[in-house]
Amino acid sequence: MPKSPKSHKHVPAPWTLRGEGIILLFHFKNDWVAQAANLPAYLQGKFKGGFGYVMLVDYQESPVGPYRELLFIPGKFGEEKLQSITTIFVDSEASTANGRANWAIPKQTADFYWQKEKGLDRVEVSLNGKLVFQTSIRSGGISFPMSTALLPIRLRQELGNQVFFTQPEGKGWGKLARIQELKLDPQLFPDIRGIKPLLALKVSPFTLTFPKPSIPA
Repeated sequence: MPKSPKSHKHVPAPWTLRGEGIILLFHFKNDWVAQAANLPAYLQGKFKGGFGYVMLVDYQESPVGPYRELLFIPGKFGEEKLQSITTIFVDSEASTANGRANWAIPKQTADFYWQKEKGLDRVEVSLNGKLVFQTSIRSGGISFPMSTALLPIRLRQELGNQVFFTQPEGKGWGKLARIQELKLDPQLFPDIRGIKPLLALKVSPFTLTFPKPSIPA
């Protein structure tokens, strides 16, 4: 999908997004998170466990147009046990600019290749010509309803000297999935190779709302 560097207009929250995606659910060990999870300084030494996520998302509708996304959440941090997105790539400059401005999400703009066949997704993400992440995921079976009520995401992000708290809400239909192939560059994305996900899901379709964040004075 071509990037659109022209569009840097600020589009404030809330955002409603629709599309489909893949969720990989993990439980990462403390030592691995400390060494491999690409933690910013404000999260180091504060990991409290909980579920971690890798998500591949194809947003077909958003306030800044269609875009694709790869993100990583190690788990929960701090006394409040909130989650944080520590690595995230999108293929839209408008999404990168607004993700940082609206919610302090540390987006980087990359190139995505996403091939879809019946029950199979092949995704490749590259940055400046270097492979970041490549996978093939097969999904199938009976669809079942999904919601963030079951697996809530409560984000705490920092940008500059400001803290942003955001709780996105979403719902959709899921199918069980499994990883068939996985390659990545551990310099660019946390090295989850060799760590088996607790659960892999293909979610199609879904609706997700990112509300206005809470920003303490």
